[in-house]
Amino acid sequence: MNIKTLSVTDINNYIKRIFDNDFILNNLSVKGEISNLKYHSSGHIYFSLKDEFSKINCVMFKSDASKNDFRMKEGQNIIVKARLSSYVKEGNYQLYVREAQDAGIGDLYAQFENLKNKLKDEGLFDEKHKKNIPSYVKTLGVITSETGAAIKDIINVVHRRNNSIDIFLYPSLVQGEAAPKSLIEGLKYFNERAKEKIDVIIIGRGGGSIEELWAFNNEELAKEIYKSKIPVVSAVGHEVDFTICDFVSDVRAATPSAAAEIISTDKEELLGKIAYIENKLNSSMENKIYNSRIRIEHLEKVLKLNSPKNYLINKYKEVETLKGLLDRSISLKINSEKQNLMKLKNVLEAKSPINVLNRGYVILESDKGEIIKSKEDFSSGEYKINFKDGYKRAEINIIKE
Repeated sequence: MNIKTLSVTDINNYIKRIFDNDFILNNLSVKGEISNLKYHSSGHIYFSLKDEFSKINCVMFKSDASKNDFRMKEGQNIIVKARLSSYVKEGNYQLYVREAQDAGIGDLYAQFENLKNKLKDEGLFDEKHKKNIPSYVKTLGVITSETGAAIKDIINVVHRRNNSIDIFLYPSLVQGEAAPKSLIEGLKYFNERAKEKIDVIIIGRGGGSIEELWAFNNEELAKEIYKSKIPVVSAVGHEVDFTICDFVSDVRAATPSAAAEIISTDKEELLGKIAYIENKLNSSMENKIYNSRIRIEHLEKVLKLNSPKNYLINKYKEVETLKGLLDRSISLKINSEKQNLMKLKNVLEAKSPINVLNRGYVILESDKGEIIKSKEDFSSGEYKINFKDGYKRAEINIIKE
C-alpha cells in the first residue's frame, strides 16, 4: 500500500477543514478565566482562556469586538461564543470569539487579590520599609533561570552599560510548584552564604501567563523578600504583568532589561561625571588657593602695619623725635638761663665789693670775720686785710684816736 506524501501545509489545511466542517466546534460556548489579555491597536483582542488544568488561545476580531458590550479584564471569568479553527501558517488551533459575557472573577485572580490585600494589611508593601538601591553597584546577584532570556538580557544590558559590575547568578526554577522554594533559597544564599558581598539582587523571569508567573505570587517568597537585608529589584514578566513580588520588593522593574538599567550606572556617563567633578574640584581648589593667597597677602600687609616690630620702630622714632625736642628745649632753657645768669653776674659784678678792691681799696675783717664798717667797730687787735689779690693778717695798734 502506497501512502501519499503530504506537505506540512497539506496537513494543516486538512485539519482546518475538519475543524471548520464540525458543527459542534463551530458553535461552542466556553467558560474560562482570562489571561494574557491584549487589546491590539488594530482593534483585535488577543487573550487566553484557562481553567485549573489547561488553556486555549483566543482571538476576537475588530468587527466582533466593536459589538462587545463590556471591557474584558485580566483574571476575569467569562463565557464566550466561538468557533474552533486552525491557523494554517503556524499549525495552531484557537478559538475565534464572536461574543463574550462576564462570568465572575477567576479563581487565580481572586487568590492573587486576596494575598495582595493580606500582605498589604500586614505592612509588607509600606514605602517606609523600602531599601534604596546603591548609587554605584559593584556586585549584582540574579535569581532566575540559567537558560531563560531574562539572565541573557540582564547580562547584555549590564555589560553594555558598565562592564565593571560583577554578576553572580543563582540558577532557580521560575515556574511550577517547586519554583517558590527555589527562589527563596536564592534569596537566603545571597543574604547568608554568598562569598561575595552583594549590593543588590534582581529576582524575576521573562513574560508569561498568570499560571506561568504564579510562583512569584507566593506568600513565603514575599516574606523572604521583605526580610532581605539586601535591596531586591523585582523583574517579573512584561510591563503589564504584576505579581506579589512587585509590591513587596524595594523596586519594581517592568522587565529584566529594565531592572538591569535601574541598577547599573552607565560607565561612560559615570566617567563623564567623575571628569566633571574633577574639573569642578580643580577649579574650586584653584579659586580657593588664589583667594587664600590674596587674603594672605592682605593679612601680611595688615600684619606689617600692625607688627610689634614696626610699632616699636615707630615708637623709637617718636622717642627720638621727643628726645630731639627735649634736647632742643633743654638747650634753649640752658641758653636762656645762661643769659639770665650772665645778666645777674654782670649786675653782681657791678655791685661786688671785689671791684672796690680792684680800685685800691681793702676790706678789713675782725678776727671774728666781721667786716669793719664803722670806726666804732675798730680797735687795736688782729685783723684780716683783704686785697684784690688775697689777704694778710695783721696786728693793728691804735696810737691815737
